[in-house]
Amino acid sequence: MPDKEPPKTEASIALSSGTQIKDMIYTVRGQQVMLDSDLAKLYGVETKALNQAVSRNPKRFPERFCFRTTREEAEGLRSQIVTLHPELVERDTWWRYMPRVFTEQGVSMLSAVLRSDTAIDVSVRIMDAFVEMRHFIASNATMFEQIRTVELRQLEYQKSTDERFERVFDYMETHEAPNQKVFFEGQVYDAFELLVTLVQRAKREIVLVDGYVDTGTLNILAKKKPGVSATVWTHPKTSLTERDVATFNAQYPTLVVKHTTSFHDRFLILDGAEGYLIGASLKDAGKKSFAITKLEGSSIIESIIAALDE
Repeated sequence: MPDKEPPKTEASIALSSGTQIKDMIYTVRGQQVMLDSDLAKLYGVETKALNQAVSRNPKRFPERFCFRTTREEAEGLRSQIVTLHPELVERDTWWRYMPRVFTEQGVSMLSAVLRSDTAIDVSVRIMDAFVEMRHFIASNATMFEQIRTVELRQLEYQKSTDERFERVFDYMETHEAPNQKVFFEGQVYDAFELLVTLVQRAKREIVLVDGYVDTGTLNILAKKKPGVSATVWTHPKTSLTERDVATFNAQYPTLVVKHTTSFHDRFLILDGAEGYLIGASLKDAGKKSFAITKLEGSSIIESIIAALDE
């Protein structure tokens, strides 16, 4: 009768495939290492027993041979294992403690500490896997360098793109608005777009003089920058209600509505220094032909503000 084939253990199954051993090699601190729990399975011992053997022989295992991972390194290992072996993450609990990892020299030393034929055989197979990994890295060094070069170029391109966007935004921020602009009947969107652009130029405050305002006017003022206050001077019989103002302030503070009957034309004043004469109420902009004209000279703007204060 031929001898029965010995039952296959987890270690012997792993050893039957060099690929499985290679998959147990990870990277920590720029070194190729193996986990204490993986090595214990290959050697057919408990992880605790393997670590006890190491602790009893501290001189044989300097830090360049094996070391405990930090919490960040353990999380990095867990990410590598999730990618390669998601089923092991469900079964094993190594991440509940900081695992010990072994370099190639440390694995070699384990065979001397464990002192068994199995340990020697396992160590030889593991050494072969480490060597194969080194050959793979060496033979593909050019490919890895090309990938790194592509990544660097992508980063440089992204940086260049971001800088171009910054220049565009700076231009939009500082570029002077047109001194005059005429809109014809039906150009509602174009008029709305320019008014929003003007409102967004304000850095501190907006003063709007418009006898006929409604929630449509507030839709334009809502485009102002955060932290910019808005004061609207309008007719006492305005259609805006206190509730409209309160609703606006709940999201776009701060809006104050004041009343005057002293102005016929519409004025938009930004930061007390930049002013525009607007030929139509903001709520009706573009419904009929009208013009927007920039006010030249600080004295004109100051006189309008003074008239409002009076």
